[in-house]
Amino acid sequence: MLEASDSHPDIHWPSGFSPDQAHSFCQAQAVVHAPPAAAFALLADVTRWPDWVPGITGAWAGPLPRSFEVVFHGQRFEIFVGEHEPSRRLGWSGVGENVQLYQAWLFTAVAGGTHVVTENVVRGPAAKSLDALSPVWARRLNTLWVAQLKRLSESAPDQG
Repeated sequence: MLEASDSHPDIHWPSGFSPDQAHSFCQAQAVVHAPPAAAFALLADVTRWPDWVPGITGAWAGPLPRSFEVVFHGQRFEIFVGEHEPSRRLGWSGVGENVQLYQAWLFTAVAGGTHVVTENVVRGPAAKSLDALSPVWARRLNTLWVAQLKRLSESAPDQG
């Protein structure tokens, strides 16, 4: 199980959403053999998430310039972007029934591509229940999400 001290030092946590205040905290990372802009663009295209993000069956741009909605395993979430630094970082908070979350993404250029890190803090009764039933659920989800991002970024037409 990850501890708050395992959080990447460059993640910016909003008030009330640090890993030590979470009911669930997880991290996933990978080196993507594509430039940061390619991986970032894929993640930032929210309306395409149902095509590749595990558990997402619907996604819509919201009324605010930096808000959107997703359906994740049958539950609707309202998402508000807190950080948007193209090709470098993206972070959002989400609210669903009995659950709140903050997910942060970092994109760092490295030799041969991009080091991608995502961390997720989840709070609320639903998170407590899921964590009790399956303590590795969030880590598996984030690992699948990063694996899909890696696969699609590396297979983009301009990556050769």
